[in-house]
Amino acid sequence: MPIYEFHCSGCQHDFEDLVFGNKLPEQCPQCGGSAIEKLLSAFSFKSAGGDGGAVSSASSGGCGSCASKNCSSCR
Repeated sequence: MPIYEFHCSGCQHDFEDLVFGNKLPEQCPQCGGSAIEKLLSAFSFKSAGGDGGAVSSASSGGCGSCASKNCSSCR
């Protein structure tokens, strides 16, 4: 049961909803409108890197603001 992101065109509210089967939300939880669109969500996953360490597909080798390739050294 995945969590999907939705956008209400009526009030511009973005929200998440746990989807059971293929039953999508019928109303916006903020305004009660029915002009709801499912958004394309960004996600990341981990896979084994060339050196055996885990790398995230969402990052391009660094941890955002630092040059390290190992996020544990950023803390």
